[in-house]
Order: sequence, then C-alpha cells, then structure tokens
Amino acid sequence: MLQLRLFHDEKGTIGLPIRMVVLTTIGLIGSAMILAGIVNTPVPPRPMYAVSNISNFSIPAGYGDSPPLLITVQNVENIPVGGCNVVLRDPSGTAAAAGVTNSDGEIVLSLNNASLPTGRHEGYVSVKAMAEGYRDYSDSYLVKVRAS
Repeated sequence: MLQLRLFHDEKGTIGLPIRMVVLTTIGLIGSAMILAGIVNTPVPPRPMYAVSNISNFSIPAGYGDSPPLLITVQNVENIPVGGCNVVLRDPSGTAAAAGVTNSDGEIVLSLNNASLPTGRHEGYVSVKAMAEGYRDYSDSYLVKVRAS
C-alpha cells in the first residue's frame, strides 16, 4: 500500500524543476570562478644568472682600479636578459659600479678604487642583477681579486 501512495503523491515534485535550474546555475558560476582564478594566477619570476669574461685579476698592494669586466646576464635557456640592472661591489664593499645591460644582455663595468678588506690578500667581486619578470640574482664570488 505504501508503494502505491509514493507513485500518486506529487508533493515531492512541486518546485523540483526550478530547484534544478538554480543549483545548476550556482554550480556553473562556482566552476567559472575557479577556472578564472586558475587562469589569472600570476606568472612566477624566472631564474637568471650573470657571468664575467674573466675569473680573476690583481690589484697592486690591495688597492686600485679593476680591469673592464664584461658581465653577461642570461636566463636558464641562455637567452640574453636586456634591460637588467647590474651592480658590482669590490671585496671590501667600499666601491661599486652599476649599469643596465644592452639587448644582448651585456654590460662593461670597472670598479674604480677597488680595495681588499684590511689584512686580507684576496677577496671577491660580488654581483647583483635585477630585472622585471626575473628573480634577483646574487653572486658573492663572481671574480677573485688578489693583491700583487
């Protein structure tokens, strides 16, 4: 007898089509928001690196000018990074040189009045490279400097 009453009672079906439309619409809106959030996520900065044309140089008595250093900045696919800000520091941190790379990712910089830390006979020129869309690159051991 219960089975017959279920097939003839229409109270459960009243309003069912509108509920299905509302729930489907809400589900589609939620899915669209999730997809929009995934598509519009920011691109993470890419890595880059800098190299020098020389690996070491000497300065007399631990004080003097460096030779011209050709710094090349590239990304991990060896594509030059143009418009990159490059900063060099001498081993003692008292002299610096800065500039912007050309379209080939190159810049020539010299450190004027570079010096070694007091009591040291060697040290390293450090570099920091910064470009939009790339992670900042730092290397504290770019070029070795020795007192001659």
